[in-house]
Amino acid sequence: MVEGICALGGIPFPQRLSPEKMTRKRIAVIGAGVSGLSSIKCCLEEDLEPVCFERTDDIGGLWRFQENPEEGRASIYKSLIINTSKEMMCFSDYPIPDDFPNYMHNSQIMEYYRMYAREFNLLKYIRFKTTVCSVKKRPDFPTSGQWDIVTESNGKQEVNVFDGVMVCTGHHTNAHLPLESFPGIEKFKGQYFHSRDYKDPQGFTGKRVIVIGIGNSGGDLAVEISHTAKQVFLSTRRGAWILNRVGDNGYPFDIVFNSRFKHSIIQFLSLSAKNSFIEKRMNSRFDHEMYGLKPMHRALSQHPTVNDDLPNRIISGRVQIKGNVKEFTETAAIFEDGTREDNIDAVIFATGYSFDFPFLEDSVRVVKNKISLYKRVFPPDLEKPTLAIIGLVQPLGAIMPISELQGRWATQVFKDEETEASRVG
Repeated sequence: MVEGICALGGIPFPQRLSPEKMTRKRIAVIGAGVSGLSSIKCCLEEDLEPVCFERTDDIGGLWRFQENPEEGRASIYKSLIINTSKEMMCFSDYPIPDDFPNYMHNSQIMEYYRMYAREFNLLKYIRFKTTVCSVKKRPDFPTSGQWDIVTESNGKQEVNVFDGVMVCTGHHTNAHLPLESFPGIEKFKGQYFHSRDYKDPQGFTGKRVIVIGIGNSGGDLAVEISHTAKQVFLSTRRGAWILNRVGDNGYPFDIVFNSRFKHSIIQFLSLSAKNSFIEKRMNSRFDHEMYGLKPMHRALSQHPTVNDDLPNRIISGRVQIKGNVKEFTETAAIFEDGTREDNIDAVIFATGYSFDFPFLEDSVRVVKNKISLYKRVFPPDLEKPTLAIIGLVQPLGAIMPISELQGRWATQVFKDEETEASRVG
């Protein structure tokens, strides 16, 4: 039998499989971010043959900083620090070095990912600068569970067959910019853009800036810009519960909060009691109502905002909390409570992201930024469980351990989907 070698990356790509390789299933991993890297490793641990397709020229996904955002890839700002401690975010079999800080800068996170990829020899399974155009069921999919995948690299398309697919493209790619909800924005003479395009605060020196949205990005940007701007206004429709990274006695909050002792107590509490406990802890640092941040929702019903510095910037007047913007004029913003702020120079929309999987066509449907997945991994309507979505979650904590566990489960299902089908069917 003849076996072809792909010129891009030197990865063996069988054209006709020899008998000894017929039993080794080939898995397509789409994306070489954190979920993609752990998925490659999970494939190798189950004796599967992974081929990872990465549209850019490097690993890292969300965490790889670039001055100029790339189309179709997540983008972060220069100062971004992770909200989860290194003890809680590391992979199970590769601890983060002791000399790294508890909460790491994005450059240190990238350094860790590179160390992880080198340690387990993952790079040789990645085809860089390769875009996945389509993932389609083969005609015999109900019995084979196989997929035809069309990829493009250097202007040339290639079609190959895979026994399983792991989609690791994340959900911070497409900026959600709801300009239709802000009448008059088209008349506004200042600059306005999505937080995806923000990189550093230098361009806002001496300016009056509105940041819309109080998620993690909105809080971070408001704090950072307030060090150079004349005034920052943080606009929020419904407030937010604010967590801080530093917990009791200076330890990382997530380590203190997630102890076995506290878990053993909390599991016996009602949801209302859990909310009250957490809200009391957060209010002990600063009264959310007094700071204009107390939301209508309870602490556990929505994702909280992690920000150590926001209360300090509010109490010093550098950040002012405002309600939702009702409309814009050429130079001002009018808020729903009737107040008005004039001479606004810039508006930053920290309004989140949307996601889709255009290459999957009808196999997976995204409706209003939601998707139906069994245990948040497997599309439930497929005849064979040979497609897994990895890392499409927004946990209170790090995604890395979750992606690793999802990858372990998915690859075990791929290895013997006949036995495991009953678990996902």
